[in-house]
Amino acid sequence: MTTSPAAGAPEAPLRVLFCNWRDTRNPEGGGSEVYVENVATALAAAGHDVTLLCAAHENAPADEVVDGVRFVRRGSKLGVYPQAFWHQLRRRLGEFDVVVDVQNGIPFASTLAGSTPVVVLVHHVHREQWPVVYGPVRSRIGWWLESRFGPRIYRGSRYVAVSRATRDELVELGVDGSAITVIHNGVQRPQRDPRPDSEPRILVLGRLVPHKRVEHVLEAAVALRDRHPGLRVSVVGDGWWSDELVAAAERLGVSDIVDFLGFADEEAKHAELARAWVLGLPSLKEGWGLVVLEAAGYAVPTVGYSTAGGVAESVVDGVTGLLADDQAGFTAALDRLLSDEGLRRTLGFAAEARTWEFGWDTAARSFARVLAEAAGRPVPAVVEPEAVQVHLEHPHTTTAVAPEERRP
Repeated sequence: MTTSPAAGAPEAPLRVLFCNWRDTRNPEGGGSEVYVENVATALAAAGHDVTLLCAAHENAPADEVVDGVRFVRRGSKLGVYPQAFWHQLRRRLGEFDVVVDVQNGIPFASTLAGSTPVVVLVHHVHREQWPVVYGPVRSRIGWWLESRFGPRIYRGSRYVAVSRATRDELVELGVDGSAITVIHNGVQRPQRDPRPDSEPRILVLGRLVPHKRVEHVLEAAVALRDRHPGLRVSVVGDGWWSDELVAAAERLGVSDIVDFLGFADEEAKHAELARAWVLGLPSLKEGWGLVVLEAAGYAVPTVGYSTAGGVAESVVDGVTGLLADDQAGFTAALDRLLSDEGLRRTLGFAAEARTWEFGWDTAARSFARVLAEAAGRPVPAVVEPEAVQVHLEHPHTTTAVAPEERRP
């Protein structure tokens, strides 16, 4: 990622602690981790002192510095929460000017560990996910922590939401809307030229957990394989639900056309993006849907659900992709894009053009302003990025960026 001082360093650099349950090297890491690390790296490049505390795992050491960001990995998926609290309470990582609590359902409760100002980063509210992932008792506890305990202990703190949908849900939980800043995801520019396969290919990209509902794509493949000879489905990602999905593919009779590729590094991920025809995003809920922009960079349109939170913002229905209201509509939308090359290319080009509205440097500049304000520091002046603003008003009309401004 390209960063610059414009990421927003005030006169005195900030000492920033991010508390997140995972990092991108964790096999179960996802879009939340990509967001946090891109912002953290840009802040470090701008001169800030940045530490990221997350859960330990076998893919990375307990302590390291990457791109100027100090990584501290402690505890397990749930054990990281008391570890983060203890490290702050005892000042074991030093003093910080501001702490960023990344609330992925469970709050880190940093406001109770000391007097350091806290900024709460929320990707989406997990109201729908809790009962899907956990049983009745654990889901009620989880939802209480997120919906009642979190807003209470973070009262007076600043919030960052990654979409307007998430902001509105936080307001419904009692968070002061004036304390919430919406900072969208950026997008990584493509690493290769798009080269769609000669045969139809649906891509699924993300963590393999129940609320991502990858089964909807597998069931769609049952209905679509006869209509689209040579159809393949690539499932890129890993998670504790992977064995269930492999079993579902066998049960549905589509294991011969579904490739479960597991956790993929950046090179392998971009290779799959470059060869895809369409991205299938059947997730129950997303704060934004970073994979939508990743696919859009390769002119790959997305099919998702209109009720999936921020997906209705990251996908412009009928312009950069298609949104469905139910599973039958989801299958029909996939069928429509696989069948109509003209529509698929039109939506794909519009999706690619729209990616120029989003950048990680822009997100980092906005985040730096929120951190400075929370820490009571002079707020960095707004530096308008040299970005291409693309306005899409009609499914068949796009304002494209100039050729010299597009990727090589």
